[in-house]
Amino acid sequence: MNCRSLRIFGTILLACFAVAEFVRAQAAAAEPARRAPNIIVILADDVGYGDLSCYGATKIKTPHLDRMAAEGLRFTDGHCPSATCTPTRYALLTGQYAWRKKGTGILPGDAALILEPGSLTLPEMLKRAGYATGAVGKWHLGLGAGKLDWNSEIKPGPREIGFDYSFLIPATGDRVPCVYVENQRVAGLDAADPIRVSYGTPVGDEPTGKLHPEMLKMKLSHGHDNTIVNGISRIGYMTGGKSARWVDEDMSDVITTKAKDFISQNRDKPFFLYFATHDAHVPRVPHARFKGQSQCGVRGDAICQLDASVGEILKTLGELKIDDNTLVIFSSDNGPVLDDGYADGAVTDLNGHQPAGPLKGGKYSTYEGGTRVPFLVRWPGRIKPGVSDALVCQIDLLASFAALTGQKLPTEAAPDSQSILPALLGESKTGRETLVEHAAGLALRKGTWKYIPPRGDGKGKAKGPAGPELFDLSSDLGETKNLAREKPELAKEMDDLLNQLRTAPADRP
Repeated sequence: MNCRSLRIFGTILLACFAVAEFVRAQAAAAEPARRAPNIIVILADDVGYGDLSCYGATKIKTPHLDRMAAEGLRFTDGHCPSATCTPTRYALLTGQYAWRKKGTGILPGDAALILEPGSLTLPEMLKRAGYATGAVGKWHLGLGAGKLDWNSEIKPGPREIGFDYSFLIPATGDRVPCVYVENQRVAGLDAADPIRVSYGTPVGDEPTGKLHPEMLKMKLSHGHDNTIVNGISRIGYMTGGKSARWVDEDMSDVITTKAKDFISQNRDKPFFLYFATHDAHVPRVPHARFKGQSQCGVRGDAICQLDASVGEILKTLGELKIDDNTLVIFSSDNGPVLDDGYADGAVTDLNGHQPAGPLKGGKYSTYEGGTRVPFLVRWPGRIKPGVSDALVCQIDLLASFAALTGQKLPTEAAPDSQSILPALLGESKTGRETLVEHAAGLALRKGTWKYIPPRGDGKGKAKGPAGPELFDLSSDLGETKNLAREKPELAKEMDDLLNQLRTAPADRP
């Protein structure tokens, strides 16, 4: 080929490249920009590390949660911020350890709101990024600003901390008032039958479990002996609101339907749904269609009901054709508990089931079973299936979602939240370096090491060992061998670090 032919060929080749680039650019311009992902956080209640079949349970089958695990990431070292309910929820929504703020322990049913209106909460942060925000299910973070009138507008509440829509179980199923609150008003309330609530002296003349145990369809083991609603006596007294009272057997269906409705109504824009189930908290009263679905009694049946609820959420995403762009996270607010006030057979019907799996402890415990819980992350359009042993915590969702939506957090906001987004997306095997675990006291995780400071005085005046405890979880997941005496320097190092973190948060990476 001569020089003139080469020049002609080169010109033609450049023209072809130009045309191809023009076509590519036009196609890219015509294609709508990929919108921000929808985000759903499903927070179960009192579900332990060993309660799901994807975590090893054999007496309880959880096919829908197993599907989440198979299609996403199953974390083996995922944690809630506390071994009890209210502080976990507070930390998840604020990015601050609850033990840093007084008044964030387990709340009565008539407590004032413990989140601060105007602060940068998780829903408020996502709302600033253009998200529709909704909270459905168990709340237990307080409502109102003091003495609460359940018969008028209830505020401050979810709306004041960033949620556009809310449908709430105000506290827990075993606490009055036994009504739903939708968008700051009791749902279905008859004004001619006003609600009164007391956590001190009785109100009205309704029967109590203490005086009329013959009226109970679920017997008591301890406490829970005040006003009877739906054949179950509760903590606290209430009268009125008959038309608004829930039916425990229908609770899962009611809140799942509300969650699905929120998804459907907001499918054309980015949305964030905080869906907090009541299962498997007491009183455990699953719908009759779940009776006998597990091999370990009513608590197992309640977990089967929870699984079905998750299945309905996944089904809705598929039907709306938005599951590829929806990040779904499933976890639990604390470890498992069996007898928590009602004689429902949770202990006697275990049938070999281990709610915490190989872990020691459960709800209320500083051991791993208190805060290490199921932690599943699914996003079919982004996350490749697998198993991760990265150390992750719900307290980090705020900073991680800020990173996901391209937002920079103010220095004072979410002080204990760190972005672990690469770990959540399966792009990194590394999560947190350290984590403070919270129960009656504090403990520290650093890598696979676990340190628990002395909790007793050796004279029986305080619960727990009189000396420090140090465990190597890489070889002793059940925390059976205390290495504090063998490795005093490491125990001292971790004690110093824990005291440092008590005083000030770790620097945000």
